[in-house]
Amino acid sequence: MKKILIANRGEIAIRVMKTAQKMGIKTVAVYSEADRGAPHVRFADEAVLLGPAPSAESYLVMEKVIQAAKDTGADAIHPGYGFLSENAVFAKMATAAGITFIGPKPQSIEVMGNKLAAKEAVNSYNIPMVPGIEEAITDIKLAEKISKEIGFPILIKASAGGGGKGMRVVENLQELPEQMERAISEAKAAFGDGSVFIEKYVGSPRHIEIQVLADTHGNIIHLFERECSIQRRHQKVVEEAPSAVLTPEIREAMGDAAIKVAKACDYVGAGTVEFLLDENKNFYFLEMNTRLQVEHPVSELITGIDLVEQQIKVARGEKLAFTQEDLKIKGHALEVRVYAEDPLANFAPSIGTLTTYKTPTGEGVRVDDGFEEGMDVPIYYDPMLSKLITYGKDRAEAIQLMVKAIDNYNVKGISTTLPFGKFVCEHEAFTSGNFNTHFVKSYYSPDKLEQQFQEEREIAALIGLQLYLENQKTVKTAKNNNSNWSKRNTL
Repeated sequence: MKKILIANRGEIAIRVMKTAQKMGIKTVAVYSEADRGAPHVRFADEAVLLGPAPSAESYLVMEKVIQAAKDTGADAIHPGYGFLSENAVFAKMATAAGITFIGPKPQSIEVMGNKLAAKEAVNSYNIPMVPGIEEAITDIKLAEKISKEIGFPILIKASAGGGGKGMRVVENLQELPEQMERAISEAKAAFGDGSVFIEKYVGSPRHIEIQVLADTHGNIIHLFERECSIQRRHQKVVEEAPSAVLTPEIREAMGDAAIKVAKACDYVGAGTVEFLLDENKNFYFLEMNTRLQVEHPVSELITGIDLVEQQIKVARGEKLAFTQEDLKIKGHALEVRVYAEDPLANFAPSIGTLTTYKTPTGEGVRVDDGFEEGMDVPIYYDPMLSKLITYGKDRAEAIQLMVKAIDNYNVKGISTTLPFGKFVCEHEAFTSGNFNTHFVKSYYSPDKLEQQFQEEREIAALIGLQLYLENQKTVKTAKNNNSNWSKRNTL
């Protein structure tokens, strides 16, 4: 493997390129017209224009990406996350063109890309699953019958996708018809498939995921867990590793379950198995993401393993150079996703020019980003500016470093979610570890954030006043009218 095309943009493109270049592998960037001057384009050894700004005309056009690889002589493609990363057709196209797809086999992507197919695949491995039906439906009468059997509240979920689309919590039978229709409509619009399934709603869950890594020689290991319970609109916004609540016994059981899930779909490469953990610390299989996750850096920091490097090595057919027994958790890592959104305006998109963009530095601080000062934030793509990651000897230190790093992150020209990240890190529910996926709903509001701003302004004013008063008390030298320095030289 001498040259890799990265079929992505922004921070993840640069992240992959850094490891590839460290390994002595040339890199190829692809870009849209909106990203012509983007850092990932300059960072690569070569770059190819795909097309207009909309992703449907550039980053998502499989034929253009494959052709770019052929034209540049790239012998492998790394899809990053998002875009084509979990597209089995794209993986097949790359393989058919004689290009190595740095990721799992197409059939693994297909199986785990459908939640019902994923449940069916792992069913024989005795992995705990949330009670529900194992078939996709669109019939409301059937949904009513099933819901009565399971018991309310229930959760309606799109069979063909994720990200919170096509998902509805239903508290009672009266709500079911309307919520069912909304879920079907949203699933059809998002995934082209309106089929949904129903399962028991776990009321106060934590979202825990296990990072797995598998080679082509039958070796599968896990790199422990990530806590991803701080979510907004079913999207993760703060992640950490390890979790503050898992016991060694639960960690081992979840790790073993994740490895079984990987075996169930003949998995190869880096992947993530997601679980729900209820208030009694029972865990249930949720789904598997067949790609590198946004939050992978926290796993890298607590294990010392470069996951992109492992992806490349596995794709080259190499065996994993370590076993499960070799891996130990060391320290604690925390990640805050920094979005171009206004947390005081219900997280509305904030588009504009980064007139000031200064990232924090220092020991234990890592910033993965794809922006720089003076750049415009485009409206066409995900609004994430960067991932701010801190690493400490324990959770308290990682949180303390994060708060300091947020204070030292200077962005002007647009609004960002940095103040929200600080709000989370300073909240007692988070610092105590006593939180779940309802954190934002339970504790956050724009008014509370504004109150935090006001308190910080008042503290700053008090500090300023104190410094002024102390300065006033400073001993000053009395004026000496007899000094020769104060008289004119009359000689």
